[in-house]
Amino acid sequence: MSNPSYSYPSSSARVVRWAALRSGPAVLRPDRGSARSRSADEFDPGGSGGNDPEELVHSDKPTLVRTSESGSRLSDQAFGGIIGRSPALLRTLQDVKTVAPTDSTVLILGETGTGKELIARAVHRFSPRQNRSFAKVNCAAIPSGLLESELFGHERGAFTGALTRTIGRFDLAHEGTLFLDEIGDIPLELQPKLLRVVQEQEFERLGSTRTIRVNTRLVAATSRSLPKMVENGEFRSDLYYRLNVFPVRVPPLRERAEDIPLLVEYFVEKFASRMKKNIEIIPAESIEKLVLHPWPGNIRELQNFVERSVILSSGRTLQAPLSQLDHPPIHGKAPATTLEEAERVHILDALQRSNWLVGGPKGAAVRLGVKRTTLAYKMKKLGIPARSLCVARWNGVETRPMVPVH
Repeated sequence: MSNPSYSYPSSSARVVRWAALRSGPAVLRPDRGSARSRSADEFDPGGSGGNDPEELVHSDKPTLVRTSESGSRLSDQAFGGIIGRSPALLRTLQDVKTVAPTDSTVLILGETGTGKELIARAVHRFSPRQNRSFAKVNCAAIPSGLLESELFGHERGAFTGALTRTIGRFDLAHEGTLFLDEIGDIPLELQPKLLRVVQEQEFERLGSTRTIRVNTRLVAATSRSLPKMVENGEFRSDLYYRLNVFPVRVPPLRERAEDIPLLVEYFVEKFASRMKKNIEIIPAESIEKLVLHPWPGNIRELQNFVERSVILSSGRTLQAPLSQLDHPPIHGKAPATTLEEAERVHILDALQRSNWLVGGPKGAAVRLGVKRTTLAYKMKKLGIPARSLCVARWNGVETRPMVPVH
């Protein structure tokens, strides 16, 4: 199924109107009462085969009208709350659909606030274990002295206060999936026992000599650099290699800026419904500033900002406290850790300095000393949206549809 279609008005009005989809995915048409629903299971993150072209709806009003159930809402259902259609996100979702049918261990890598648990749940949802239990443990939230009991369970009398037998998470996730979040925080002394259960699928409860065999699929996640922890002696190399069977990288929000309008729409609807408010208009200026903000806290930070905005809104228009956003220059952010990230930061810096003009004598291509076509190719490869895709078209000044990203 294709990505959502939009109509962009010819008026220069600086507002964007969004249509709430409280009744589920549907095609919305102005001044029409009918709606056509379609199953979310038809979503193809790779954009391959069998996708019908979406209908474009044009309006002479200064509004943006969403006309398709696919795209953000579709991925929301098919992938359990994951919203977006940027190339960076679609690559991640394709990795999920590739590894999910197997029983292989998955290691999810990403910064804090990027939605690693949603990716873990998507792996479980697309696996043959989807009808079995999904258990999760945040290794950073449990004191190290209690983590072993939490994972493996204990017998009565195993330690002071152990009044009854307790079943551990590996037991609870038998024939299902166990998600270990922030696995880099597991104490070094507990890592050999974790390695054994990952490798051999067997363990003993605390206070017991009886070996318990399980059939548990492990999905782990971390926001830390495990290779660096291995170098520093903080993480066992054999456990790291055993976990790193199929790594799935979750992109930070700054690498999928074209998803920000969809996320803002989703969060505005969510919080407005929860607070019983009727917010129908999102100013284009707000969308523009939110798209250009680097969001170091990623989606969690954006969600909290939108919730704050809904709280402050008293009418039909979203009143975002844009002055509270800290806008550090791109070159003032943390140094890039990879060549690709350094290249991306450099291109973004040139685009901002040239007011997002790619070609022409004052464009970013001239600043970078490359041809316009070369820069356009690099931007597409690195998942950098053109300004017209994520900012200018929200200003209500163009009428041609957004180009679907596959």
